[in-house]
Amino acid sequence: MSAPKRRVPAAQRGARLARRTPKDGTSSLTPPRRTSRHAAPVTGAPAGGPHPVELAGLLHELTVRLLTADSLHQALDRLAAFATAAVPGVVRCSVALIGEGGPITTASSGPAGETFDQLQYAGSTGPGLEAARTRSVVTSDDLAADERWPELAAAARADGLRAVAVIPLDVRRTAVGAVSIYPDRAGAVDPEALVTAMALAGQAEVLLGELHRREALTEGAEVDRAVGVIIAQRGCGVQEAYAVLQESAQRLGLDRGTVATRLVAAAARNSS
Repeated sequence: MSAPKRRVPAAQRGARLARRTPKDGTSSLTPPRRTSRHAAPVTGAPAGGPHPVELAGLLHELTVRLLTADSLHQALDRLAAFATAAVPGVVRCSVALIGEGGPITTASSGPAGETFDQLQYAGSTGPGLEAARTRSVVTSDDLAADERWPELAAAARADGLRAVAVIPLDVRRTAVGAVSIYPDRAGAVDPEALVTAMALAGQAEVLLGELHRREALTEGAEVDRAVGVIIAQRGCGVQEAYAVLQESAQRLGLDRGTVATRLVAAAARNSS
């Protein structure tokens, strides 16, 4: 699947829009009523959502956790674990990212659900992939009885998964994906849980994009070092060295950055 053009992050959508969910499980969004900038301060949580101060704290903590991750995959693991702990009434969270021309990268947190996730990603069908493809929130009040994915019903029952709400991810120019939250009971997803999850997903879009940018810079530097090693070993030109590195990556079934890292490490061991 190709990465789409830039969209408004989920947090911004969630902040501006109030959600209505029809029977088919696809969200439609309508603008909320605006309040005066001079209105009295809110002393309690708004109906159907978390308190703004609490939500701001969650977003700050998520930012720190993701930006201090050593890799994009570790960041996904942290996102799944954080959402499971932070979203009220949720027992499991899974995250999937689909890069341009690459495999699906997944992460999850929770006591059960591995079978369900493996089946939907292997079979290319399920609520997570539907949200990523349609770029819309997807919900199911009862996964075991949902007629949209009958092939996943048995796995949902076996894993004890009852309901799900999936928020799409759109990492700028790099990947699309989804954050799936699984409540501890069947029925409509709690509005507070949905608003919190949408805010976390929107923040994660920005942070994952920054992490991907950092990884690309690091990979570029490592590739340059590997090209230097190839030139020194073969006495070839720069373009030929890049071609050799790319051919090696394709032959080994690995990405160019991984092959470059291994080549530089091997050269360092041989020279010591």
